Amino acid sequence: MKHIVTGSIAFDYLMTFPGKFAEHFLPEHLERVSLSFLVDTMEKRRGGCAPNIAYTFALLGHRPYLMATAGQDFGEYGQWLEAAGVDVSLVRTYQDKFTASFFCSTDQGNSQIASFYTGAMAHAAELSFRTVGDIALVIISPNDPAAMTQYAEECRTLKVPFIFDPGQQCARMSAAELADGIKGAKMVICNDYEFELIRQKTGLGEDEILKQAELLVITRGEDGCSIYEQGTRTDVPAVQPREIVDPTGVGDAFRGGFMAGMAEGANYRVCAQLGTVAATYALEHVGGQSHSYTREEFDARYAQHFDASAAVTA
Repeated sequence: MKHIVTGSIAFDYLMTFPGKFAEHFLPEHLERVSLSFLVDTMEKRRGGCAPNIAYTFALLGHRPYLMATAGQDFGEYGQWLEAAGVDVSLVRTYQDKFTASFFCSTDQGNSQIASFYTGAMAHAAELSFRTVGDIALVIISPNDPAAMTQYAEECRTLKVPFIFDPGQQCARMSAAELADGIKGAKMVICNDYEFELIRQKTGLGEDEILKQAELLVITRGEDGCSIYEQGTRTDVPAVQPREIVDPTGVGDAFRGGFMAGMAEGANYRVCAQLGTVAATYALEHVGGQSHSYTREEFDARYAQHFDASAAVTA
């Protein structure tokens, strides 16, 4: 049974600004902002929500399938993912396009300003689960909005359990698209800011979402995360990082860890704890795929913060 990770494949161009963005915005002139930030560093990293999630999933001893679209520049990236334990046989490449690109500047307060070039991601709706075979679980992470809506509909039709993870596409997707993605999901996951966007656009709060989905997980940065099931809320604290280097890909690492727990049959609290430890590793490195560990190293760190006897190891 396959675990399928869908979403964007991208290259990340990560820059650091030695100040705070907020100090340069003039409230009386917000209708005509014209700013250029001189950054100190820039790094090009392999990224995209789907590979980031799949990478952590693979680090924890599993072999997820990446189902996404990429451009003519994906060759080396695909080989690297295969070597890391991710199956890329479901990735479709388009030789007339470049892989999507994420341009992100982070300031001293960890605030970010970013732009995203769609590239080959615009073709994501051309992919389908109908030819994939037996599927245990799908995550629908940020991607072309039309593709995300299509994937959710296919999962419902094929009776495939799916996680709806709208992420940064909450700002782009309409109320109808967001509501459609939630309908019938095994799990809806978002951060606290994204949840408020969903609430404002759709009018759906925690209780209303749980009438349509089995589980709601809201991540809260340094305050950990909250797991909502019918009638219950479970809070899981964050793990203190050894150092904070870069927040890019931290949420994706959490999702990869959470999915690994689900694949291992762990309860949702343990899944969130696994995700929290995985997220902390990502926070301590630049980009979403520059960290690494063995499962034994991961489990040892998990045991420093949570009850290891409750966890399930692959």
